[in-house]
Amino acid sequence: MSLKQSLSYITFLSLIFSTGCGSYSEFSSEATKDYSRAEMQKFAKYMVAGKQLYTTHCSNCHQESGQGLGKLYPPLAKSDFMMQNVNRTACLIKNGIKGEIIVNNITYNQEMPALEELTNLEVAEIATYIYNSWGNERGFVTVKEVETSLSNCQ
Repeated sequence: MSLKQSLSYITFLSLIFSTGCGSYSEFSSEATKDYSRAEMQKFAKYMVAGKQLYTTHCSNCHQESGQGLGKLYPPLAKSDFMMQNVNRTACLIKNGIKGEIIVNNITYNQEMPALEELTNLEVAEIATYIYNSWGNERGFVTVKEVETSLSNCQ
């Protein structure tokens, strides 16, 4: 079994054990209050996979806490820049960004590398995780939203 398969299996087992009794309370928020049991199950899967992908691809710069790294890398936690435009965020995850951006009234100008190898599902999982962590509450970012966003990147 490869390392990637082992990590996927461990993630799957973690999800089963954490939600085995049908309780998804750790993923509940105002944004998910009207989700059905099936929607909450899917949401929980996106959150677990998104956290793993975020840890692998994003946390080195944006930190595990989503607070960013000083004036080098912007926060994702309560980020006005991110919350204004989920379409732009999907494009940034997949294609990276060069140039100046302003997040929470602070200017950042550090290149973010592209993650072109990510699938649309993986982009949706990361986006769902970051849009529902550290005080952010948006709910699902679907694969369909990501596909539409990525087809319109500028």
